[in-house]
Amino acid sequence: MRKQMIQDAAYEVATQVRAVEDSIDSTLTEIAELQSRMMRVTSLAQVGPAPIHRALEELSGALSSLVTARGSVVACHAALADAKTKVPGLRTVAWGDTEECPPAAAVSTPDLRIVA
Repeated sequence: MRKQMIQDAAYEVATQVRAVEDSIDSTLTEIAELQSRMMRVTSLAQVGPAPIHRALEELSGALSSLVTARGSVVACHAALADAKTKVPGLRTVAWGDTEECPPAAAVSTPDLRIVA
């Protein structure tokens, strides 16, 4: 019962981390589209770079902060993956031999025959 509760809570955390990562990536995409549209409007209006320069600087600052935040969330994800190995009920336990499955030799020289 306790193990299941721990696994459910960890799944919720993992799901939320993925949602945050996806949200940041989506926001980065939206910022790139906004920058593109701002540049297109300036070009179409033929007003020169000055009118939107301050807005582009502010947007660039937001973009930079968001990229930094993305890196922090990625580091958080890695730290959570490491922490998972220390929590009873979440650690991976393996039984059997330690060779990879299937053995690399079998993959490199498959025994395939054409049957007519």
